[in-house]
Amino acid sequence: PPTPIAPSEPGEEVVYHKRAKEQFDLINQCYRINSGTTEGLYNENYPKKDGDNSASFLWPYDGLVSGAAALHALGYDVNYADMVDRFEVYYRTPNGTVGGYGSQTNGTTGSGTRFYDDNSIVGIELVEAFNLLNNQDYVTKAKRIVEFLQAGEDDTFGGGLWWNEDQKGQQGVGDSNKPTCANGYATLFLLEYYSVCPQEEKADVLALAKRLYAWTLTNLRDPEDGCYWNDKQADGSINKTKWTYNTGVMISNGVRLYKITGEQTYLDSAIASSEGAYNYFVRPLNGLALAYPDHDPWFTTKLIRAFIDIEPYYKNAGNYIKTFINFLDYAYENARLSNGLFYEDWTGATPKRAEQLLMQDAALESLGMIALYKGETVTEE
Repeated sequence: PPTPIAPSEPGEEVVYHKRAKEQFDLINQCYRINSGTTEGLYNENYPKKDGDNSASFLWPYDGLVSGAAALHALGYDVNYADMVDRFEVYYRTPNGTVGGYGSQTNGTTGSGTRFYDDNSIVGIELVEAFNLLNNQDYVTKAKRIVEFLQAGEDDTFGGGLWWNEDQKGQQGVGDSNKPTCANGYATLFLLEYYSVCPQEEKADVLALAKRLYAWTLTNLRDPEDGCYWNDKQADGSINKTKWTYNTGVMISNGVRLYKITGEQTYLDSAIASSEGAYNYFVRPLNGLALAYPDHDPWFTTKLIRAFIDIEPYYKNAGNYIKTFINFLDYAYENARLSNGLFYEDWTGATPKRAEQLLMQDAALESLGMIALYKGETVTEE
């Protein structure tokens, strides 16, 4: 038989789970708080900045838990359950309202604004934790988020959720809007919760998911390319900015709704959005022939998750994922600080906001999800 061709470089074969674990360890070394009331939480920035809170906002903490979930699924012991349980220090119940997760914490209780997208991404993590750890408490906690979303739905513009509960219907206030992120992530959470919730809850959960999906499709989908605009402002105008994660989440939702209902229109819409997103977001950049955006890599992780979701039904998505893996490999070699932390800009042109925990989460989640996509497993040495 022919002799197999040796790789041109020793160790050229990339093992993504090892890189993911290396990134997780580096995040813990740089960002983890090891004493005081916020022990076990993480700083927003490294090095910590004047004016930073005593612990990170909920969003970057959630991004870290998402990466830890991938490591746990791969076979690493990363104290995953403890990290999931620590979401509770962000939980708050202002007087006479349904409980929900606040954007900040002092290490004991939540504070700050309660965002509908934040709550939904925590809910997605809780369902994933249930699937990985089989602890029924996580389903119970997720149910509270369903109630928070139900309380947030109103009939302005015919339905949908506002971005957060403090800025509703305030014309002329840019943050007062009904965005794809809140409605798309609420839909994704509800569809994930649907897969694990008690039978008697399923009809209501699916009905809400379908309403929010339909509202977003009707109001915020660009008919030209199937990508999604950012939001509908309180005055009814559309903010037509396009972000990777908004189109990504709606692709993931379409795949799930197709699987649950068998209705082809959901899948057709998701396929059109997949093609549209790749054509819109991927382009030559800073010397690379094909690059995803050079900013906000956490957003891009959500589009790649969507391509992984849809690949069984749409083979071209496999090429979209390959382009991303090449981009991730390039970033590992060319877009890191001397201490090993990743740049925000994966083309390597400039670090941008590399100090932010969220940027490091994005690299961790990317490495972990590609390791899972490739079927890697951790073999104990």
